Amino acid sequence: MKKQPVIFNSLSQLHKAMGQPAPSHPLISIMNYGEAHFDPKDFEQGIILNFYKISFKTSFSGKLKYGQGFYDFEEGGMSFIAPGQLLKMQDEEADYSGMTLHIHPDFLRSYSLNSIIKQYGYFSYSAAEALYLSEKEKTTILSIYRFIQDELNERIDKFSQDVIISQIELLLNYANRFYDRQFLTRKAVNNDLLAKLEQHLEVYFNEEKSLIKGLPSVNAVAENLNITPRYLSDLLRNLIGLNTQQFIHEKVIEKAKEYLAKDELTTAEIAYQLGFEHPQSFNKLFKSKTSLSPSDYKKSFLN
Repeated sequence: MKKQPVIFNSLSQLHKAMGQPAPSHPLISIMNYGEAHFDPKDFEQGIILNFYKISFKTSFSGKLKYGQGFYDFEEGGMSFIAPGQLLKMQDEEADYSGMTLHIHPDFLRSYSLNSIIKQYGYFSYSAAEALYLSEKEKTTILSIYRFIQDELNERIDKFSQDVIISQIELLLNYANRFYDRQFLTRKAVNNDLLAKLEQHLEVYFNEEKSLIKGLPSVNAVAENLNITPRYLSDLLRNLIGLNTQQFIHEKVIEKAKEYLAKDELTTAEIAYQLGFEHPQSFNKLFKSKTSLSPSDYKKSFLN
């Protein structure tokens, strides 16, 4: 019978499986995976953690695939996993040293962070979209991990949870800042992805794939580029101020203008050509983007 992913519902279960001492707090722990002892064959089908996992990896071995290329990330960095995601041990856990913070959702339950944490997009990124830190940034992140570790080791009292929650919020806000920096500093890779996205959409419309498949979806476009939908939207927002859906709409309008200027198709035919099920939807989008109806836009070329 085919093996199933191993599901961990508690931190204690994970610590035991990794050959580590039991956590000092049942809902939050820090583990050094460089000291973990486990057989990857026990987790060939992957694992599912029903808690948050924030890894600070001080070094990787080998290279990670990013899009269509391979990039050397031996300097280490951070990755963020939300509860319920399937992880492949060979990708996520093997061959790195560093600390991983595990947070059970119940630890956050009575705090505003319980809802706010879901807004941090990087919990939807893949391993290849990790956050890669400068030496100064590493020092900042490491100090927060050590602070939390000290709090767990030495001072579990009625104030501990409030103090640790504030440190988690600080950690997440720094990650937001550092990701924003990463989008700016990795311009070569990001511009390459933008060029590939533009080429993909151009081919999609020029070969009239929209007639069969409909409008290109965010998920389909991201899959074509081998990156996650959330990372693509965040990347585009930093590069050009638009998310993926808005960028697709811009390309749809550009193509629509080409058709309208040629005056060879009716508005309804153009709508279907672009992948709209209903011409009314096309008309509404076009007017929202140009302040003109498709018919009025077409007339402007005839006057």
